[in-house]
This record gives sequence, C-alpha cells and structure tokens, in this order.
Amino acid sequence: MNSPKAKKGVRCLFFLLIFLVFAAFPSFAAGVDNANSYNPPFLQEIYRLRIDNSANGSIEASLDGGFSWELLGHVLYPTEKVSTGSFAAAKLVEGGRVAATAVNAIHIKTGAINKEKTIFTILPIEMLMPSSSYRSFYSSTSSIYTDIHAGTVIFGGGWAPFVGNQVFLSRANQPLELLPDKYVPKIDDVLEIIVDRPVPLPKEIVFENRFGGSITLTTASGASRVIGQVLRPVSGIGRFEGGVYASPGRLRANHPGVIDISLAPHGSVGGFQIVPSIHGQTLDYVRTKTQWLVVGPGYLKASAVDGMGPLFKYYLQPNYTADALQTADWEGKLLGRYLVQVKYDGRDGWQPAPIFALDRDQPLPAWADTALEKVSYIRILFPVE
Repeated sequence: MNSPKAKKGVRCLFFLLIFLVFAAFPSFAAGVDNANSYNPPFLQEIYRLRIDNSANGSIEASLDGGFSWELLGHVLYPTEKVSTGSFAAAKLVEGGRVAATAVNAIHIKTGAINKEKTIFTILPIEMLMPSSSYRSFYSSTSSIYTDIHAGTVIFGGGWAPFVGNQVFLSRANQPLELLPDKYVPKIDDVLEIIVDRPVPLPKEIVFENRFGGSITLTTASGASRVIGQVLRPVSGIGRFEGGVYASPGRLRANHPGVIDISLAPHGSVGGFQIVPSIHGQTLDYVRTKTQWLVVGPGYLKASAVDGMGPLFKYYLQPNYTADALQTADWEGKLLGRYLVQVKYDGRDGWQPAPIFALDRDQPLPAWADTALEKVSYIRILFPVE
C-alpha cells in the first residue's frame, strides 16, 4: 500500500468520492445550514402594537419604543376566553408569543410549547360574520373583534406582527410583563406586542420545486446557503381561507406549520401552501393532495424545520397595501413588501406568480390539481432595506 502507484490509487478514490458527493448534492457547494443557524436570529424592534381589550378600546402603534402612539383602530368586542383546541401547529410556539400572523387573523399563544394549543385571537371586522363555508380555525368566543378591515393595518397592511413576537401585559407606570403561563384575557387588559425582526433580512429564499430539490437562502450580502430540501413538490392550487383578502404573489399567512401564498385576485381564493415535514405528515390532506409543497432539513441529522426560522418563525410577514401608490410614503411601502415569483420549465427568467381564481363554494375543478406542474422554482423576495 505504500507504493507510489497505490498512493495514487487512494488519492483518485478520495477525489472520486468527493466528486460523487457534490454531483449528488450540487447545492452543497453553496454551503449548508440547518435551522439552528437562524434560531434565534439577531432581532431589532421596528414598531410596537398596543391593544386595549375593552369595548371601544384603542389599537395603536409606536415607532419609537412606546414613547408616542398612533391610533390605528378600535376594539369592537373584547374577549375573556382562550381556545384549547386551535390549529395543531400552535403547539410549536412558546407561550406569550404571536403564534400566527395573517391577513384575516392574529393568534396569540398562551400555553406551553410542544404541549398545548391554547390561544386567543385578534380578528378583523369581516370575521363578525364569517362565510358559512369558512374552513380555517375560528373561535367566536376567544377572539378580540376589531373595526380594522382584513388585509389592512395589523392584518397585513404594514403593521402586521411576525410569528414569535413577544406579547406583554402593559400596566400604567409598571414594566411590561410577558404574558404569564396559562394567561386568560381579562376586560381592560392592555396587550403590547413588540414587533421585531431579523437584521439584516435575507434577500430571497428559493425553492427548487422537485423531489429532493434544494431550498436556498441568499443573504443581503449575496452569499447563498442551502437551508433545507423539498421533500415533495407542489403541482396544484387550492381554496385557502383568507386568500380572499390577499392578492396574487403575496404571503397570506405564516405560522409554525405553514407559509400560505395567494395566487388569486383580491376578492377571490386560490393559492398553495408550504408546510414542514413533521407537521405535514400528521395531516391526511397534505399526504394525499397536490396543493402543498412539503419541506424538510437539508441533510441527515439536521434540525427539523417545523416551527423554526427562516421559514416558520421570525422572518415572514403578510405585508401588502393595495393603495400604496396613492400614499405619500409609497416608495417605502413598495420596498417593504414580500413578493413571490416563479420560474417555469424550460425558461430562465423569473416571472410574476400565476393568477388563478377558484369558486369558494364549488368542488375543486380537476385542472386545479395540476395548475402548477410546470413551475420549476419558487422564490420569496424579502423587503429591500
């Protein structure tokens, strides 16, 4: 084995193995991260929200750490209850944090992580009379109803929170108190959400829409890292609730078990969802239907991505204001949006997300199961800082 010929053979075998690894996993050349690399990230406060849980209580925002406040809306009906049977992925968030952020709801977690699904909810005015065919989690008794319209202000209109933001009790002349374990809202409680986000934000996240495809994050500086893999591509579209209040190519919702992307014009439904593998395997419809892109860690023994940033905590936010061009700060609002784009088979350039509209009250048409089968890549563009 010590002969020059034997040593040369060993070297050749070594380099052949290296070549095979990179051939099988070409994205490794860009570097691979697991979820722990982004949890927790360095967070910076961007604003605060304050909700007075009383009839006609104020809903306010502060850009200066709570020194001054701007009125955003009012509470119509407060709540004194929590729901213990909410959506399954709520278990993946710590108590005292935002469990879901969407154009049609904000859910606040109060129970223990990995054990309970206990939440209460802040709702837009449209949810006073939800559709009879509403198919998402909804609890009429454990919700704070507001006079703010869905898809605006705190519901994806520029003042939305992020999954994982901490929620406090605010009392006059006292330090903020993180919601205690087993918290149940009381009338006249004042809730304060510190909305912070990672600094800097990534530039984009790209999903290679095929079995075993890579999920690549590009940082603000232009460096690329593989953060996971596609375990099952998406090829269909479905009727996901709340999409009626979003627009094509926009994030409709984010929680520890979903990224919901709208493909329908405002007023219609149609879109798809990205779900993590462990959470997804507990849902029969995810395992059997085509409307879900299932994702997991990028390599063996890596951390699970369920309930973790940058996909399912901290980083994503519904943020779209339809009338942004008519406002004085239109440029900042446009740059602050998240945007979804696609690439099609055989084409190089990025395209706007396709537009589909489905009837909420009719069976899903057969073509919906394959509407996205020609999409080879999907990317989420982050706000420009």
